[in-house]
Amino acid sequence: MRTQRRAGIGTNQEAVRRHNLGTLLRHVHRAGQISRAELTSAMGLNRSTIAGLTAELESLGVTERALPGALSGAGERQGAGRPSAGVRLAAEGPYVVAVDLGVDRVVAARVSLGGRIALRAATTLSHPAEAWQVGATVAALIRQVVAEAPASAPLVGIGIGVPGLVRRADGLVRLAPNLDWHDVSLSSVVLAALGIDIPVAVANDADLGALAEHERGAGVGVDDLIYVSGNVGVGAGIITGGQRLEGTGGYAGEIGHLRFDPTGEPCHCGSRGCWETVVGGHAIAAAISCPTAQVAQVDEVLADLADVPPPLRHIGTALGQGLASVVNAFNPRLVVLGGYFSPLYVLVRDEIEQGLTDAALPAAIEAVSLVVPGLGGDSVLLGAAEMAFEPLFVDPVASLGNALLDVRSRLAG
Repeated sequence: MRTQRRAGIGTNQEAVRRHNLGTLLRHVHRAGQISRAELTSAMGLNRSTIAGLTAELESLGVTERALPGALSGAGERQGAGRPSAGVRLAAEGPYVVAVDLGVDRVVAARVSLGGRIALRAATTLSHPAEAWQVGATVAALIRQVVAEAPASAPLVGIGIGVPGLVRRADGLVRLAPNLDWHDVSLSSVVLAALGIDIPVAVANDADLGALAEHERGAGVGVDDLIYVSGNVGVGAGIITGGQRLEGTGGYAGEIGHLRFDPTGEPCHCGSRGCWETVVGGHAIAAAISCPTAQVAQVDEVLADLADVPPPLRHIGTALGQGLASVVNAFNPRLVVLGGYFSPLYVLVRDEIEQGLTDAALPAAIEAVSLVVPGLGGDSVLLGAAEMAFEPLFVDPVASLGNALLDVRSRLAG
């Protein structure tokens, strides 16, 4: 009995140690570099425990020591006394590959801890394309961005953002209407094309945009925000109380399919008069005389637009009115307008805000603000990176134990 009890205690202590390792690493990931004194305060642990944890992360090649004089910003010395030693991310530490999959293009990037994009690559996609064709294209981009990665740096995971309904349990793409996909296991397709075994996480693009903006963008310090994505279709990622709202299966946020006009146009989802049919990419393309074949590039066309045609102003009003329903339902502090809604907001800001004011409950809009992404066009990409890094923060030891080293030669082979 004593042996079993001791074994249990040892197991619990090991779990606590690994949890603390991950928590400390998450703090460094968010700050870039931080003093041990700040870590002691933030984690509620004593200095010797923090010293032991930082030493272990250094031995794992994840962090390195920062001299007190090298600290800046949040890590600056405060008050009298001996300055605290610091911790910063290792120059050649773990990395992930993040993928932002759109309707007609895909972007991949090698992303280091701290959210630093080391290298990116992009290409266009033919539409429609079979999942295996897209998987082969994604795999080629992944090979490209890891080709120059340091040989000693481990690849700990791949994260992919998709414009569609993604099942939370296993990442199955249940429906991506603008890609014409149904029940696609994109992670399996990509791994088969790569010929390696590495964790691959797949999630809805708007959810990832919300995650990134909350962690590193316009929503830092804001616990209630909505990221509205315009990527041919319309979706939303929702943060409430500091947590992502995903729903039972992971399908929450499909605001583009809220009923806006019961007598309106048919929607590709099978319904009629969805909000997406009024403010989506095809509606915007028609308003600015953009060819249907270029609907996925309406953000670029909007950014170069000199004069605002009246139909676009009507879309701005409809966007504001639809946002009013979202604001009434979720009472966010911040609404981040991503994708083609960013340049649209610049062009018809007054119409959007007036539509919101006219249709929203006065109490709900008292504190809400509309903003463009703080991360520009990289919100989804960096959200995919955050998702791929998550197992490393849960258990750095196990994650690094499963990481791929010298991944360049393995992918080349």
